[in-house]
Amino acid sequence: MTTIQVFDPTMCCSSGVCGAEVDPALVAFAADFAWAQQAGARIERFNLGREPMAFAQNPTVGAFLQRSGAEALPLILVDGEVALAGRYPQREELARWAGLVLPAAAQAGGCCSGSRCC
Repeated sequence: MTTIQVFDPTMCCSSGVCGAEVDPALVAFAADFAWAQQAGARIERFNLGREPMAFAQNPTVGAFLQRSGAEALPLILVDGEVALAGRYPQREELARWAGLVLPAAAQAGGCCSGSRCC
């Protein structure tokens, strides 16, 4: 089974609804992450501020941080290889990487495709 790993920058929470400013991209990703987990994806997240050893012990992540710095996070690995950096993936990307099937409306590009609604 495919493993998706998300290496987040330092933040107080993974939902995106803490602090003075709400990050809509992070809120959407938190919902997509929960959807992928519930659909059976093997997906995990690591927060640089709370789990620095996960970053330090992964050679791919360590090299990325040395080259690009923490400001280039998030970093998404799929089976240990870089799949995306600098932004959070959309539900469609998570589904493709994990081999999940999206609901028909999302596949057709309907109004509520993925986690983004009109």
